[in-house]
Amino acid sequence: MEQKFIPLSVPNLKGNELEYVSQAVQSEWVSTGGPFVTKFEESVAAYVQAEGAVSCQSGTAGLHIALEVCQVRRDDEVLVPSLTFIAAVNPVRYVGAHPVFMDCDDSLTISPDKLKEFCEKECSFTDGKLVNKSSNRVIKAIIIVHVFGNMADMVKIMEVASEFNLKVIEDATEALGTYYTSGLYSGRYAGTIGDIGVYSFNGNKIITTGGGGMIVSNDKNLLRRSKHLTTQAKSDELYYTHDEVGYNYRMTNLQAALGIAQMEQLEQFIETKKRNFELYQEKLYNVTGLHLLEYRDGTRANYWFYALYVKENYPFNRDELMTFLSKNKVQTRPIWGLINNQMPYINNQAYLIERAVDYLDHIVNIPCSSNLNESDIRYICELLSCPINK
Repeated sequence: MEQKFIPLSVPNLKGNELEYVSQAVQSEWVSTGGPFVTKFEESVAAYVQAEGAVSCQSGTAGLHIALEVCQVRRDDEVLVPSLTFIAAVNPVRYVGAHPVFMDCDDSLTISPDKLKEFCEKECSFTDGKLVNKSSNRVIKAIIIVHVFGNMADMVKIMEVASEFNLKVIEDATEALGTYYTSGLYSGRYAGTIGDIGVYSFNGNKIITTGGGGMIVSNDKNLLRRSKHLTTQAKSDELYYTHDEVGYNYRMTNLQAALGIAQMEQLEQFIETKKRNFELYQEKLYNVTGLHLLEYRDGTRANYWFYALYVKENYPFNRDELMTFLSKNKVQTRPIWGLINNQMPYINNQAYLIERAVDYLDHIVNIPCSSNLNESDIRYICELLSCPINK
């Protein structure tokens, strides 16, 4: 029997998706109005225990709005990770601000120690403003990305933000369902610890609406302004009066219908992904040259993506391993190219990027869908265990 293709990450649509989308179609509420949008916002806010939520067209749109409502303006600076998807950084340029790139720690998320070191050594702090000595620009905010669903060290990061009067925007686009289980933020979900957080429902995320995103906050003013800006900044909906430039960023009722069905299954998805991660761990534990990166202690991760570190003593390097797996019908991907090395940002400041370079060279993402089955994982681990013999 021919081996089937095993994709990296695909949607799991086995719940009430078709039923709810059909209801939306039958009601003829298919655009940005309709009851499913409100219901989806309420569902996400309740799940992460946030004051409220505002839906939008994508995680990227959500980050754009987050920067706007945090009053990041033209020629301000924002501290951002170098190791992430570029969509986490592009919105900084949408508002005319400038990213300054930070290294990661061993969780793949932004390093709080280098963050603090940069603020202390490379900046001055006077009258509540952090000023970059090299550019003479004011640094307004930090964008934190919870990479692959792994919680960043929010305790240390929030301490830095408090010390230097910085807004914290959490890019939790990959981390819906991740939360602290101990410590200062025990019970707090990724996306709800900083000033404002953003989730994504792209097709490869732990739940999907095809596209779409969600802004969450415990600050009612930030939520109110986010809703205003995502709906074209209407001050009078009947007479179409607009008091500033807004955006057509509202989620559609069809997308929200999908989202509600997906939220019903989120905890089940996480449990499945956790079980699959543990099976990978078990099968790869004694494979020389491979290390499956773990998630932060004191957290319940959502296990969104699995990161396999390919060491120098493995028979293949990272790229050779990807080619080998592809030939055997297993889809993988390398980690993203560092953003400070991308053409739009090649001239932006980057502070001591070291760990990120190592991870760039050695990490491969392996299949992690919530509908991945045990036989798929055993097949993949068999390939990984004896690559020379295949």
